[in-house]
Amino acid sequence: MKTLNSIAVGYDGSPESEHAVRWAARLARTVDATLTVLHASGILERLGSPFSHSVAPDAVERILTEEGLDSTRCHWVVDEGDACSALLHSASPPINAELLVVGSRGHGKRPGMLIGSVSLEVVQHSSVPVVVIPGP
Repeated sequence: MKTLNSIAVGYDGSPESEHAVRWAARLARTVDATLTVLHASGILERLGSPFSHSVAPDAVERILTEEGLDSTRCHWVVDEGDACSALLHSASPPINAELLVVGSRGHGKRPGMLIGSVSLEVVQHSSVPVVVIPGP
């Protein structure tokens, strides 16, 4: 069985994304993988981004600490563009994620969908496995 070395998880500050970060942190600790927590900074957000490019939000730091993930194996990245593209790009250098994790709000374009449009698009276009974490 192939070992898992790098995991990327999307984060937007929502409870669903915090739940996904917690799940990904547990997995990273269990398999001794590196975890990249990724935030996509869209065009409107750049005017007043709530997230620093260099320091992870307190909520992310708290989750990583609670889950016992060594800080040397965690990275915070703010990427330009939409959430789907940022996550998909994380499977390429320099991150080289071998697994993508995304939270799901279930607010897709069609009523009754169990996963949201970003989650669905990532699943459809990813070159690596994707885990969709349902909301808490």
